[in-house]
Amino acid sequence: MSVVATFSIEYQRYLDPEGRLVEDDLPPFARDDEALVELYRHMSYTRSFDSKAVALQRTGKLGTYASCLGHEATHVGVASAMQYDDVMAVSYREIGAMLHRGVKPREILMYWGGDERGSDWSGPAHDFPICVPISTQCLHAAGSALAFKLRGEPRVAVAFCGDGGSSKADFYAALNAAGAYQLPLVLVVVNNQWAISVPRSAQTGAQTLAQKGIAGGLDCVQVDGNDLIAVRAATEYAIARARNGHGGSVIEAVTYRLSDHTTADDARRYRDEAEVKAAWEQEPMRRLRSYLSEKGLWSDSQEQAWKETCAKRVDEEVNAYLASEAPPLSDMFDYTYAEPPLDLVQQRAELLAGSKR
Repeated sequence: MSVVATFSIEYQRYLDPEGRLVEDDLPPFARDDEALVELYRHMSYTRSFDSKAVALQRTGKLGTYASCLGHEATHVGVASAMQYDDVMAVSYREIGAMLHRGVKPREILMYWGGDERGSDWSGPAHDFPICVPISTQCLHAAGSALAFKLRGEPRVAVAFCGDGGSSKADFYAALNAAGAYQLPLVLVVVNNQWAISVPRSAQTGAQTLAQKGIAGGLDCVQVDGNDLIAVRAATEYAIARARNGHGGSVIEAVTYRLSDHTTADDARRYRDEAEVKAAWEQEPMRRLRSYLSEKGLWSDSQEQAWKETCAKRVDEEVNAYLASEAPPLSDMFDYTYAEPPLDLVQQRAELLAGSKR
């Protein structure tokens, strides 16, 4: 018997959980001290906003919200590697990536407050809105990538999904199309270990989630998703490769969901406290802050000052959200169908007639 093909999955990490370098050959962006500090600021701002959003939900001022606590390095690392004209397709948790792409916090709050006007955001209009159905955004990104190739545009589509999302047919169809047509598509699997209450161990028999892309002929890599440098470096490589006509990639970012799945969940019912405590020792903010502090680029006083700045900015955004006028009731009917079916036309008329009374 002969071997037809062999495969391997590389693992990338630059910073260990204590913020110490494990790879001396840093990528160019990580050798720019000012740029690296700015990326840390983005991560910190994301966490500040996320905490406030959870508090708003708990006080009845926001609908169900999906926290991104612990995902900051993955979100900022990926988004910061993209060009403006690239397309990003998110699920419902990529808050840090959206903020980095220019979406205003007030717009994210409007969306989670039930106001679809929040999807008409200040970020790139060609980016896709929040997608709650699992992994369908991967197909949207694949379609965009096909369009870029047909038009000869040097653009790349980047889609996020979770570990659970990588088990969906939509994910496999997207990666298969990317491989078959050599599409400029980057699929980022944020492996946070839990698909709501389903653990990674019950998700799939695959040793890694990155290797799922091998079947489609994609370039595949696993990175430490709590290491911003590793995430950014892997994404830069995958995007450059795609932009230059060499096809798509799958990046598995191994991290942990430090929060409940959403504010409608209670993860204590299915996760051990010891597991969560251990994950906090690996978290991305502490790791990068330790590295920057050791290099003399960040101090406790700077940390406190920046936290105060973030809190002020977030409060301004929250106040803008709370002051926004409610959308007209007809909005729930007007933006779904080009030509709505008769029953919805009748429901719309009845609703408006009732509201006038």
